[in-house]
Amino acid sequence: MRMFFGLISLLIALAIVGSVAKTQLHALSGSSISRLSTAASDAQIGNRDGATIAIPGGMPGATPADTSGLTVPQQSQNIQQQFKDATNRALQQGADRSAKEQP
Repeated sequence: MRMFFGLISLLIALAIVGSVAKTQLHALSGSSISRLSTAASDAQIGNRDGATIAIPGGMPGATPADTSGLTVPQQSQNIQQQFKDATNRALQQGADRSAKEQP
C-alpha cells in the first residue's frame, strides 16, 4: 500500500513537472520567434530605430547600454588589467605594513 501511494505521488509529480516544462518550452519557442520576426519586419519598414532592432519589444529611441565602443576582448583585457593593478596594490600595501612593523 505504501509503495502504491509512493508510485502514484511520483507519477503526479512527474506529470506536473512535464506540464510546466511543456508550457515553458512552448511559450519560449512560439513567442520569441514571432517577436523576432516582428522586430525584423518593423526594422525593414522603418518603424523602429537601430537601437531596438536587437531588442524585441524595445522602446523606440532607446540607447545602447555600452557606449564605450570597446570590443569584448578589449573589455576583458581592461578588467584583467584592473585586477592585476588591484592585486599589486594590495601586495605592496601588505609589504609596506610589514616593513613598518619590524624594528
